[in-house]
Amino acid sequence: MSGRAIIRAVHNPLPGARLKPARPPIVPSPNIAALLEKPTWSVKSLLPNADSQSTPTVTPKQLHHLLRLSALPQPKDAQEEAEMLKTLESQIHFVREIQKVDTTGVEPLRAIRDETAEGIEEQTIRLADLQEYLDAEEVVGRNGRIKRRPKDDPEAKLAEDWDPFAMSEGQGKSKGRYFFVRKEKKTKEYKV
Repeated sequence: MSGRAIIRAVHNPLPGARLKPARPPIVPSPNIAALLEKPTWSVKSLLPNADSQSTPTVTPKQLHHLLRLSALPQPKDAQEEAEMLKTLESQIHFVREIQKVDTTGVEPLRAIRDETAEGIEEQTIRLADLQEYLDAEEVVGRNGRIKRRPKDDPEAKLAEDWDPFAMSEGQGKSKGRYFFVRKEKKTKEYKV
């Protein structure tokens, strides 16, 4: 047994839990390290050049129609309309450049999380993990309503027995279920 495994066994809070072997550090191969040193593309390469004048794909009439469908305000003047058209053309160009990328053989990303066997094992919730909470519940009444039994925790008991209206006694006045706390008047002290 290695030193790390012994430390984990000593500090493991769950008796009988499986210990995972320590993972060795990931060292990329020199080819991959050389590839990752310099970027191969940038977002700027996906945006249209400021010099290039391509034929517009969206007409002002289509822009007004899109704004109306989206419940967005119409442009106030011709300059704002031109800016909106320019922005929309830039976004369309960006999407078309992204669509040109060959993605054959690439699996789609389902989620940004650890989907390895170890990651799934770590995220899996089993009945044994919930047993403590299930033991604190009982079925009551004809309809089988679930009621949680109070814990024997003294701090939880204090929190349950706290009476906010007791604060008003002697310090303020209460009105029904509500209470008001008066500010204490400060008296000026004079030095003699």
